[in-house]
Amino acid sequence: MRVPSSTFTDTVALQLQKLFARQTTLQSQIATGQRITGPADDPTAMSRVLGLEAEKRDIQQFYRNQGHATQISQAVFSSLSGLKTISDRAGELGVLGADSTNTASYPAYAAELNQMIEEAVQDSNSRSGSDYLFGGTKTDAPPFEATRDSSGNITAVTYKGAATAAQIQTGEGSLISPFTGGEVNQQLGDFVNNLISLRDALTNQDPGAVQTAATTLHGSEDDLLVAISGVGAVQTRLEADGAQNAARFTDLGKLISQDADADLAQTVVKFQQAQTAYQAALQSGAQVMHLSLLDYLQ
Repeated sequence: MRVPSSTFTDTVALQLQKLFARQTTLQSQIATGQRITGPADDPTAMSRVLGLEAEKRDIQQFYRNQGHATQISQAVFSSLSGLKTISDRAGELGVLGADSTNTASYPAYAAELNQMIEEAVQDSNSRSGSDYLFGGTKTDAPPFEATRDSSGNITAVTYKGAATAAQIQTGEGSLISPFTGGEVNQQLGDFVNNLISLRDALTNQDPGAVQTAATTLHGSEDDLLVAISGVGAVQTRLEADGAQNAARFTDLGKLISQDADADLAQTVVKFQQAQTAYQAALQSGAQVMHLSLLDYLQ
């Protein structure tokens, strides 16, 4: 009987290696629950999974952007609401001051308005974190500059911000600006200047000027209401983007699972089959390759 050739033994060894590798792979899939761990397992599926994982990372960034944009939008709403409260009280003072028989109260009204002007400038220069809210894309500096007289009273404010608002990507193809734009911001400056006009009219005890200033201030109140409504629309869009991102993130997880996760029941069966095949190959190989010296001599 002839000793098996080296080619034959190499073939047997290679087959055993393949069966052992298959058994090891299936065992790993059972332990991890993952069908593919590298490109060699399934190149096409692995390519899909990598693309889906990249999209998931994009959505996670959108989540973070959305959270930042929501924080800014809430801060904008709070500041505008503060200005609306000031506007409401200033309107009341304007109505009271328009009564020409009430001029004795003008100094008190003017003093109250002076304090509200300071508060309005603070609200207009408010920030969320390090970002100024009402400067458009220029978020790194106070958007309103106040001019003061020798007594320290504000006599005018000037808008120093940008004409456009900064945008944040909160979804695929969705850019939202939680900041107000230049037109709205300029209206905030007009509102403060209208407060100053009303204060000056009261200080001068001029009922006619008070009436004119109160009428102009009413227009600024309308602008504030429109701005607040716009912030509400932005928050609605942010909520919609958040819901869409959440749904897409869940869908991506399911798609990745379809490609990457192992079917445990099927994998266990395949592992048992591979284990049986490997044991059979070991026994067969041992019988073929186990030649005694007597077999060789014969």
